[in-house]
Amino acid sequence: MSNAVHSKTAVSAAGPLAPIALGGGVILETPVILAPMSGVTDLPFRRLVRALGAGLVVSEMIASWAMVRENRNTLRMAEVAGDGPNAIQLAGCDPAAMAAAARIAVDQGADLIDVNFGCPVKKVAVGQAAGSALMRDESAAARLLEATVRAVEVPVTLKMRMGWDHANLNAPSLARIAEQCGIRMVTVHGRTRQQFYTGSADWAFVRQVKDAVSIPVIVNGDILTEDDAASALELSGADGVMIGRGCYGRPWFPAQVAHFLRTGTRLAEPDLSTQKSILQDHYHLMLSQFGTDAGVRLARKHVSWYSRGLPGSADFRAAVTRLPDGARCWT
Repeated sequence: MSNAVHSKTAVSAAGPLAPIALGGGVILETPVILAPMSGVTDLPFRRLVRALGAGLVVSEMIASWAMVRENRNTLRMAEVAGDGPNAIQLAGCDPAAMAAAARIAVDQGADLIDVNFGCPVKKVAVGQAAGSALMRDESAAARLLEATVRAVEVPVTLKMRMGWDHANLNAPSLARIAEQCGIRMVTVHGRTRQQFYTGSADWAFVRQVKDAVSIPVIVNGDILTEDDAASALELSGADGVMIGRGCYGRPWFPAQVAHFLRTGTRLAEPDLSTQKSILQDHYHLMLSQFGTDAGVRLARKHVSWYSRGLPGSADFRAAVTRLPDGARCWT
């Protein structure tokens, strides 16, 4: 068990990021990745983050059984963001359903499939024996991974946590199993399932996973600044970073991280005029994808994130929330 936790003190950039070749012609030229986040990484957000410089964008977690049943909303969640590598993340506990869902995702244009062994939510990890629950049963995990890898010709990757709890930190052994099953890359969130999102991500622990396998390893958790990204890479020895909450209201953040890790210099935040333009683009993407009513509802949380910390932001958010049609906010 690693007792190390990361420090928030600034460090120098870790050095150039090397591209990661995953096979099947899929190359991550910039291994700075947008994490899958429920209710956040929908198609409009992925398209925007991709356009602004992320090396890979990953869909929201999609239930394999819903994909197999061809649920219309689920199939919409699995739409891809255009040119460049696109990852669809699947969750489930039945190997046949995962295999079938992976084939459907690839038919819809997915360049790679990511398997979720990290979701800590009770409904998934306990109710469905999926997500992080699979870290408690390595045999079942292996069967699921083998079936998914065999089902598709595109690369299959895995996202997991350190373990179910601190008494069962089996990410290194599970990573070895994953590599034997044909998994091409592993992402590790530096928390256990029982931590959910409390405490601090243990980036140093991820080095144990890196040392256990020869496939690329990505470090995830608490990467909110460029310095965090550099520290995470230094402590973990990982090949790249995955960013989640650090992208809330900052779809340009992965590009800033990539620039810092490669050059040691920082890109300034976009000026307010540019931020407004990005928000307008995001808003119209949401309306186009989801329609006016649903698009406006979804836009409200993103507006809250974009405006956080700006003068008058509380009044602005209140005004947006009251408007039945948000179109007037962006003119």
